Amino acid sequence: MLLPPNQTEGQQSVALDTFPKLLLNHARVRGNKVAMREKDLGIWQSWSWSQVAEEVRALACGLAALGFQPGDKLAIVGDNRPRLYWSMAAAQCLGGIPIPLYQDAVAEEMVFVLDNADVRFAVVEDQEQVDKLLEAREQSPKIEHILFDDPRGLRHYEYPFLTSIDKAQELGRAYDLEHPGFFEKMAGSTSGSDICIMLYTSGTTGNPKGVVLTNDNVIITARNGIIREGLTENEEVLAYLPMAWVGDNLFSYAQSYVAGFTINCPESGATVMTDLREIGPTYYFAPPRVYENMLTQVMIRMEDASKIKQRLFHYFMEHAKGTGTRILDGKPVSFMDRLLYKLGNFFVYGPLRDVLGLGRIKLAYTAGEAIGPEIFDFYRSLGINIKQLYGQTEGMVFICVQPDGEVYADTVGTPAIDVEIRIDDSGEVLYRSPGVFHSYYKNPESTAKTKTEDGWVYTGDAGYFAENGHLKIIDRAKDVGKLNDGTLFAPKYIENKLKFFSFIKEVVAFGNARDYAAVFINIDLEAVGNWAERRNLAYSGYTDLANQDVIYDMIQECVEQVNRDLSKDPLLADSQIKRFLILHKELDPDDGELTRTRKVRRNFIAERYGPLMDALYSDVDVKHVETQVKFEDGRSGILTADVKVRDTKTFTPVKAVS
Repeated sequence: MLLPPNQTEGQQSVALDTFPKLLLNHARVRGNKVAMREKDLGIWQSWSWSQVAEEVRALACGLAALGFQPGDKLAIVGDNRPRLYWSMAAAQCLGGIPIPLYQDAVAEEMVFVLDNADVRFAVVEDQEQVDKLLEAREQSPKIEHILFDDPRGLRHYEYPFLTSIDKAQELGRAYDLEHPGFFEKMAGSTSGSDICIMLYTSGTTGNPKGVVLTNDNVIITARNGIIREGLTENEEVLAYLPMAWVGDNLFSYAQSYVAGFTINCPESGATVMTDLREIGPTYYFAPPRVYENMLTQVMIRMEDASKIKQRLFHYFMEHAKGTGTRILDGKPVSFMDRLLYKLGNFFVYGPLRDVLGLGRIKLAYTAGEAIGPEIFDFYRSLGINIKQLYGQTEGMVFICVQPDGEVYADTVGTPAIDVEIRIDDSGEVLYRSPGVFHSYYKNPESTAKTKTEDGWVYTGDAGYFAENGHLKIIDRAKDVGKLNDGTLFAPKYIENKLKFFSFIKEVVAFGNARDYAAVFINIDLEAVGNWAERRNLAYSGYTDLANQDVIYDMIQECVEQVNRDLSKDPLLADSQIKRFLILHKELDPDDGELTRTRKVRRNFIAERYGPLMDALYSDVDVKHVETQVKFEDGRSGILTADVKVRDTKTFTPVKAVS
């Protein structure tokens, strides 16, 4: 990371303690370097740091001309777009607080956040988001101005409070000329201890909470991550995850502003994989489901390949299992194994990395859920340095990170720089760090429950330190329960083990205060559909496919494999799955079954599917259900189905050898 002339790193951390200061510094120090790209109509558009600074300046002055004041909140809704990122910086330049919202949230979900945060201004991407804000504004009349990026479809929208970002910037350039020195004064007026952003939690058990974060929380944590991993201004990142999610704010915004590297915005959600291949990022983050989907695509394509290619692929991948990860970790490998790996790299590993868009990766992260050991090892065996990290919105992501050469599929690493971790008597993980949040907005009770007076944060996760010094997370502390016989029940652990199978997309496990463990399962329509088509198995859609006996047979094999694994765990051997069913519909955030970050809302699902819960804990083999669902166009309907329930084989617990 380059420093301004005649400035030490210590001086820089004091002087460049806000995002406006970082932006203006990059415009001076590396003004011609590409800061952002966006793919539009198939062509990549670029902006240098000096151009970004000018765009932000015009937008900030435009907001000021419209009445934006220090402390005001700016809601931001849409896909990853340069102008939406610039609007975050523009608000911060005026001493305001950006609040990104999930772009797929419906209007009624937005109302709570808009009201709770006292939002007066909003910047949105397009007509879809304008329509939602107009609907939300009927219940949240505090919104005084809405700015939009894409004008398509908005020509006849005549509202005095609705204008384009282009017009706001025109207004801002005029305001800038009329008020010389205003922008510089405002951009330099805030400090590290001032609030810089509010991010709302996913709300798995109730209303979302606004996590208030200071410049110091965000910037110091971002800088520590850069130092630990040796990142530089030359990194390339693909910004494709929701702007409302804390990870995107760290990897695509904060670390870019600290290090000066380049952010790339894909054309759309549908083109992410193509855009990933074109950019070839050096630094990448994805939740486990993205890596799982990529691997599923690889295996589907291999089934279409010729027999020779299939044999070549499987031969070299088998060799990579034992050799690739050792080479990546810098461990000794025999000359012949290394030579064979180089040959495999020429024929299989290199081309496969390029197809995945991961050919230039220096560092890749995954977090949020456990990732299957087989999936984890697959990518590392290809020479991709994928590591797990453990974090929270309340800690600005970084709590634990796996060090290079110490990467294990069943741990989340060691404490990040300046992070302290302890385990309390109940087994809950607590941490203290520079990233610890300021407070929950308008919620002092929850703040006091989560953060102690001396800065320790209760994560809500149960875990322990393994012998190698790495942290292991078992489950959400509140979700860890017991079966009626006293057996420990960890639903998330069971769910994740089942989701390691490519045919299974979502799992909801039940068992607390019950006689045995049982699960709801969602199949992966793409993977199972491809499997069915190759066997000439006809089906009309998800519900039909999920109900077929041959699919139940396949899923039962997966469940019983998990039971075999559980039988070897002395703590969880008696929590093997006794019964399961395949849900007749895919779990959906629009139906309230998942959060916008795709976390399972277990209690809601248990209540919504009460008759199916009763069937799991009885001797019923088939249960008729009627479920209200929301369609993409906003209409509602009733889905009816006869859902099958199956018993599974369990295994005698394996006694530990003394």
